[in-house]
Amino acid sequence: MLGDWRSSDGKEELKLRRLDDNVYIVYYDGDLFRAYHSDVAETPFATVQDLNSGDRKYAYVVWKLSDDGKNLRLRSVNDKVIPKGTKNSATAVALLTKNARNPELFREQIEFRQEKWLARV
Repeated sequence: MLGDWRSSDGKEELKLRRLDDNVYIVYYDGDLFRAYHSDVAETPFATVQDLNSGDRKYAYVVWKLSDDGKNLRLRSVNDKVIPKGTKNSATAVALLTKNARNPELFREQIEFRQEKWLARV
C-alpha cells in the first residue's frame, strides 16, 4: 500500500509512507496523519490520528487493497456509531466488535488508484 494514490474522481490525493514497523505517516489532501494497523472482529482497521489538530483526534478506517494492488478502498467509521468522544482504545475496540455486523458502521467508500508505488524497505 505504500505509495501515492489518487481518488477515482481525481479530486483527492493520498500518500502513504512507513515511519517504522508499526506506524505509517499519511498525507491526505494537505493534512498529516499517523496510522496504526489493527484487526478487530476479523476486519483490517487503521487507527488514524490527526497530527494537525490540537487535540490529536483519532478516527478509524477500514481498508481493502485489490488483488492486483492497484486500487485501494477506504471507508471511515461512522461517528454516530462510534462517537468521536470515545477516549480509549479498549472502549473503541469494544464498540467496533459490538457493531461489526451493523450496516451503519461505515460511511461511504472512497476508491483510490495507485499513481506511484514505493518498495517496502
